[in-house]
Amino acid sequence: MGRGKIEIKRIENATNRQVTYSKRRNGIFKKSQELTVLCDAKVSLIMFSSTGKFHEFISPNISTKAFFDLYQKTTGTDLWISHYEKMQENYRRLKEINKKLRREIRQRMGGDLDDLNIKELQALEAKMDSSLVAIRDRKV
Repeated sequence: MGRGKIEIKRIENATNRQVTYSKRRNGIFKKSQELTVLCDAKVSLIMFSSTGKFHEFISPNISTKAFFDLYQKTTGTDLWISHYEKMQENYRRLKEINKKLRREIRQRMGGDLDDLNIKELQALEAKMDSSLVAIRDRKV
């Protein structure tokens, strides 16, 4: 006697849904392992449950990095380019902030004042005065 076909749709009962997910997850992991052993295939399987739990399978004869490198080479895509570009932009922004802070430190130490206009000099003087007041308050 064979199994009956089920209608493929979302299971409404949360408990039944979780049980089905668990059983089918184990089944797909078993199939992945069988493919790896029987056919010497490189298999990677990544799953996230509806609760956010992470499950993965990767063939023992390949590392995760090697698998993604093989995927990129085969499909001709670069998985990391957008992440790299974001990191580059963040690096440029932090470098600019660092440059501004270093310049401000040099100015407060009395150097690098030649490039300042009168308003910037007055703002620097105000900062120095407020810093002096704060130091004197702490001392007293």
